[in-house]
Amino acid sequence: MSTTALGAQLTPAQYLAHAVDIAVRNVRNAGGPFGAIVVSADGQVFEGVNRVTANLDPSAHAEVTAIRNACQGLGTFDLTGATLYTSCEPCPMCLATSLWARIDRVYFAADRDDAADAGFDDAVFYRYFEGGPADREIMPVARETLPADQRVAPFTEWNQNSARTEY
Repeated sequence: MSTTALGAQLTPAQYLAHAVDIAVRNVRNAGGPFGAIVVSADGQVFEGVNRVTANLDPSAHAEVTAIRNACQGLGTFDLTGATLYTSCEPCPMCLATSLWARIDRVYFAADRDDAADAGFDDAVFYRYFEGGPADREIMPVARETLPADQRVAPFTEWNQNSARTEY
């Protein structure tokens, strides 16, 4: 969706109110209570809503969906200059996706405590990334030993590929 559907340039509070509105509508459409919009550097607006249960996709968070829509709509994976407005504080996955997309700024309405009060407690995920080894017991991640040439084979192939797209 473009800014023409929302009208003239809006304030951050107005964009946030819109993200909250689409989250409410999404709940009424069998989706989760999260909505997000990406406003590109040139003012185009792309929406995303949480479709985790509707699509059976644990990565279909509102922020990720909005970022996917913006990238597809703009024909790029680099959203430098864009702003993400989201109805709730981004979880670690959504924040990481924002970083990978090179989003310039993120505004959110409700915070992680508000989400936890509604039954969406991501505290274990925050602890996983912020804490120590004891906090990572929910899903151990370990490096397995492979010969060096095999371990780095994808990177070797990448470096030799003159047709690659840098990112």
